[in-house]
Amino acid sequence: MATTVNWEGVYPALLTPFTADDQLDLSLFKLNLQAQIDAGVQGVILGGSLGEASTITPEEKLQLLQAALDVTDGQIPVIVNIAEAVTSVAVKAAQDAEKAGADGLMLLPPMRYYSDPRETVEFFTTVAKATSLPIMIYNNPVDYKIMTSIAMFEELAKYPNIQSVKESTRDLTNIIRMRNAFGDRFKIMGGVDTLIMESVVLGADGLVGGLVDAFPEETMAVYNLTKAGQIAEAREIYQWFMPLLELDIHPKLVQYIKLAATATGIGSEYVRAPRLAVIGEERERVLNIIQTALAKRPELTSVR
Repeated sequence: MATTVNWEGVYPALLTPFTADDQLDLSLFKLNLQAQIDAGVQGVILGGSLGEASTITPEEKLQLLQAALDVTDGQIPVIVNIAEAVTSVAVKAAQDAEKAGADGLMLLPPMRYYSDPRETVEFFTTVAKATSLPIMIYNNPVDYKIMTSIAMFEELAKYPNIQSVKESTRDLTNIIRMRNAFGDRFKIMGGVDTLIMESVVLGADGLVGGLVDAFPEETMAVYNLTKAGQIAEAREIYQWFMPLLELDIHPKLVQYIKLAATATGIGSEYVRAPRLAVIGEERERVLNIIQTALAKRPELTSVR
């Protein structure tokens, strides 16, 4: 039986750990996932940008899904990312995820082809009609060059299983525009690590996080304190966190966040080619950011 997806709280976009010989490291994946659950996250997302969606196979994604379902055991929903270039392939990926037990989907616009608004809406709605799973639209025109506008969401609102948006436009006023246009019709999940506190203040229902993969407790603290209106306390942790959160808005966010998760004992540096692990001055610079933050890691009180 599927776990209900409320699209509220913190949903880590999980890393995909690999072994030295480029196989899925399912034991490390489960270790990291358990750390997220222990910190109190409300859901998890598999195979997103941070999960190296462009280089994992459909079979590997289903392996990750099964491993996640084994660990979560119905405690929190498991969301599978759909990032495909062909509509029929996206439909099959959604249906395969549903058959394998996924609780929901995160859906990106078409990959590689720059679809216009009509084509993008058709892509989203074709997938939505092919599955009963709840769907979160990933709105990230900065990285994927396609903006899902208010007018496009008016079309998407006709489909009840399109329920949420990962708001990664970098324009915080878009949260307000969505609320003005739709009220609570769509749940809004802040999708940019360096804007997590601001997104919650402006009324986001939750967050899709990246550095949470390395620092789950601190991410939950910022979220919970902000939701509780304890702005000064949240800001103190957020200020400490910011140099780390900025690792999420770099083209090498996968390598950088894997370095951070390695430093906190819940990840490894292995990435899949064409990505390569960072070396030399770049690696030392990122490690210095991580080690500086670890040396001043805040003491957290219980804020769940």
